[in-house]
Amino acid sequence: MRRSPWPWLFLLLCLVGFPATAQVNERIHALVQVQSLHADDAEPPADDRPWSTIALPDIASGSPASLPSGTAAGATWYRAVFDAPEGTGDWAVYLPYLYNGGQFWLNGQRVAEVAESDAERHVRWDRPHLVPLPPTALRSAANVLAIRAAVAGDEPLRRFPRIQVGPEAELQPVDDRRLFWVRTMPQITAVVCLLVSVFVLFIWWRRRAEVLYGLFGLAALLWGMRTLTFVVEQVPADRWLAWRVLYLAATGGFIVVMAIFTMQFVGLRKVRIERAMTLYAVIGPLWLLLQGVAAEPLVNRVWTAGLIPIGLAILVLSLWHMARERTVAAAVLPAALVIAVVAGVHDYAVAWDAGGIARLWPAWAAERIFLLHHAANLLLVTMGGLLTLRFIHTLAALEDLNQTLEAKVDDRERALADNFARMAALQQQTAAAQERQLIMREIHDGLGSRLFTSLSRVERGDMDGGQIADALRGCIADMRLALDALAPDQHDFHAAWSSFRHRWQGQLEEAGVQPSWTLDLGEDQALELPPKAALQWLRVAQEALTNVLKHARATRVAISLRRDAGFVELEVADNGQAAAGARANRGRGMVNMQARARQLQGLLELEQDAGGTRVRLRAPVQAGG
Repeated sequence: MRRSPWPWLFLLLCLVGFPATAQVNERIHALVQVQSLHADDAEPPADDRPWSTIALPDIASGSPASLPSGTAAGATWYRAVFDAPEGTGDWAVYLPYLYNGGQFWLNGQRVAEVAESDAERHVRWDRPHLVPLPPTALRSAANVLAIRAAVAGDEPLRRFPRIQVGPEAELQPVDDRRLFWVRTMPQITAVVCLLVSVFVLFIWWRRRAEVLYGLFGLAALLWGMRTLTFVVEQVPADRWLAWRVLYLAATGGFIVVMAIFTMQFVGLRKVRIERAMTLYAVIGPLWLLLQGVAAEPLVNRVWTAGLIPIGLAILVLSLWHMARERTVAAAVLPAALVIAVVAGVHDYAVAWDAGGIARLWPAWAAERIFLLHHAANLLLVTMGGLLTLRFIHTLAALEDLNQTLEAKVDDRERALADNFARMAALQQQTAAAQERQLIMREIHDGLGSRLFTSLSRVERGDMDGGQIADALRGCIADMRLALDALAPDQHDFHAAWSSFRHRWQGQLEEAGVQPSWTLDLGEDQALELPPKAALQWLRVAQEALTNVLKHARATRVAISLRRDAGFVELEVADNGQAAAGARANRGRGMVNMQARARQLQGLLELEQDAGGTRVRLRAPVQAGG
């Protein structure tokens, strides 16, 4: 399994990037042995006061009970003597921290002041301090440097670092390097975390099922809020308690959210454990809120120590997941957690002088460099990277799914196109077969029947030449009627009706019957009918006119074809004899017309009176196809 390079890179960053006493230039004097005096004087105490010689850094109890009788607990003075050879440029004094503020005096002259807490404000200076020393107050030898270090009433320990004095140009890089890590980096972290949290929490708000995004956004928000304590260095005194409660809530909340994130990430969901950790995270801020600022040292020391087992449990869980998965992605989170947990334990030891760190590594402990700020940033970057990889893998899976679906859709479209093509070919073949069957049936029922009947009569000698000629003309007319109606490229009934009218006009006039034709198909005078329906209409009209010629003895006949609201109406009215019409009604012609009317889903009516006979057919336009 490939190991993650992040732990080694981070350790190298810590060793190279952070200032340490061992890296100080030889021209810089480290004032280790100094005199100290617990006094709240506004100016350096006189020489006859009970000064005591101590070694820096000074880490001791700052509570009033531990101070000598009659001394104030508000400040401690530190005094040292150094030489400043001429020709070495401007000099400065450097302190890596002076948390509660104070004053700088050189040879009895105040040269700088860092604001202290008072009744209106509470200060917490995490930044380093580089104080230029005025050349007019500097001597070449035996310079007396006195520093007043204020002590806050709620501080459990008095902390004062080693003093470094030397050329300002030599101390400036040391100050810049520490200022970047303890001041600039928290500023960047706070801004980035708050912006990222807004973005990620918005994603989670839109996609509530993505719990990991919600946990990551909440972790970034909490860590950004916690980091603000290193950005905001002055707080109104009446809001200091709320500020520290927010700090503790953000600290405990971040660790608990990280634990829940890890459990969710490895697929382990224990609601009771999550609730227990959340309850513990609430205890610290609630404890401080109820007990007040005076209880902050105890809350920090006891309650914060209880967060360490939670971090260790997270680490064990992630290592178990790494051993189970055996992938590079599974090893990234444990690597970042190792760094974060180690950094957290280190910071606790530095903050409370636990584990003898001041005795084992005094130079490092004196610098009071806290690593959790940066280890947590690495952990958040790791979490974001894992979620990004998860998002990328999801997109890749969706792309593969889309490509698979597109391929399946393309295959189905081709199959459907082939099916449609086959269906179209079958429909064409079926339509052609139906047209052939229709033509054959019409020829058989119409033209074939006439020819067969005429042939039988000719063979029996029942027809003379004129009758044979009439029979042949009828067969020709019947054939033309079928051809006009069943023409495959002609579905306009108006054209077929015009041809029908032209043929029957001459026949009726030759028989002494004066016809009148009426056509009312609307404004465009067009009527689209299927060939089969068109043939039925023409057959009915033909049968009606044949009855007029054979039976009615009429002199006039009126033929009308109208379209009205989706219906077509055909009417043939003559002035012939009703008795003849009654006989025709009992014949085969009327039966044929009734059958054709049913095929058209229409109604055929026959009216007879003294004035003649009227045949009327009414059917839907689209029927009979």
